[in-house]
Amino acid sequence: MIDAGILFDRQVELLAGDIVEMPPERELHAYCSHEAGQYLTNLLGDRAKVRQAKPITLPNNSEPEPDIAIVQRLGREYREHHPYPENIYWLIEYANSSLEKDLELKSKIYAAAGILEYWVVNLKKSHLVVFRDILDGEYATKQTLTTGTIQPLAFPDVSVSVEDICDRS
Repeated sequence: MIDAGILFDRQVELLAGDIVEMPPERELHAYCSHEAGQYLTNLLGDRAKVRQAKPITLPNNSEPEPDIAIVQRLGREYREHHPYPENIYWLIEYANSSLEKDLELKSKIYAAAGILEYWVVNLKKSHLVVFRDILDGEYATKQTLTTGTIQPLAFPDVSVSVEDICDRS
């Protein structure tokens, strides 16, 4: 449909086989996700690639566009395909009007695809929700953070500032 131009000029993503409209990106969302992307790029250096608002390809008939995807540095290989679950270290979504979708639907899709870690920044409350520990195709652990640091599962030696991810500094 995209190649045929049917969805031209529409912001959509494929979630579990359904084409879902994405709400317009407001100023706070754009600012916070961009700043966090820059922060993570500087923090991780050459250890990972930080992709912002680019598609990923999942086996459960989904091709979402997370706000931030921290992925393996595969260089030109991404000319041939979007990152697959095995290429993804963790994903981050920034949510205001899409909060319910990101906390419920996307968490289930990402867990079922085997994404080991998923973060949602609640822009309304300026806190970070961290999903980990996949059990029976769903995240078994959900933790809410407002301050301090967190170590991503893929990089336990790296401390990520919650304030810098949530723009609370």
